[in-house]
Amino acid sequence: MAVSKATQEFVPIKEIRDGVVILKDGSMRAVVMASSVNFALKSADEQQAIIMQFQNFLNGLDFSVQISIQSRELDIRPYISMLEGRYKNEVGDLMKIQIREYIQFIKNFVDQTSIMTKTFFVVIPFSPSVTSSSSSPLDQILQKKTSAEAAGKNNHFDENRTQLEQRIGTVSQGLSRCGIRTVQLGTEEIVELFYKIFNPGDLEKPIIPA
Repeated sequence: MAVSKATQEFVPIKEIRDGVVILKDGSMRAVVMASSVNFALKSADEQQAIIMQFQNFLNGLDFSVQISIQSRELDIRPYISMLEGRYKNEVGDLMKIQIREYIQFIKNFVDQTSIMTKTFFVVIPFSPSVTSSSSSPLDQILQKKTSAEAAGKNNHFDENRTQLEQRIGTVSQGLSRCGIRTVQLGTEEIVELFYKIFNPGDLEKPIIPA
């Protein structure tokens, strides 16, 4: 008889703490959201300059990064809901007619055309060095955690996060030279990002009007 496993067992994430993803193997990840550049509207010289800057950025890294692009259908329902609220609160008859016609235009346009939105992320890794312990595996299992050990773990986390933040600064500066703005995701933003990745069907859920 096959035994089903919880979804969490297939996700290598141990916890998300202070804007840092901690994996089950002890390594850390930071997620940076990056803006886009309308490359096609640039002149030939500007395009060549951007390519060279991006090449220099990649060649200057002494660690690997992962570039992730999310392409999702734009959820227009919050915008429609806002317009519906404006329609209900509007007093003038002429303005109400214009808002209603605009709402219908938006709905028809979205039904006929698939509007996609792209979001760009850079995942920056850091793997702390593993040090051997003098105690045996059995002693480590039986030994109770003390407040001093907990403080030591916090110190290790702060030290490792400092190393990770240095890498974040390197990536942000390199992309800035290419004309790309970056912002590091916080804990709640990372949780929301992974929730949307693992629950793509939530876009189809109805929105409860405010």
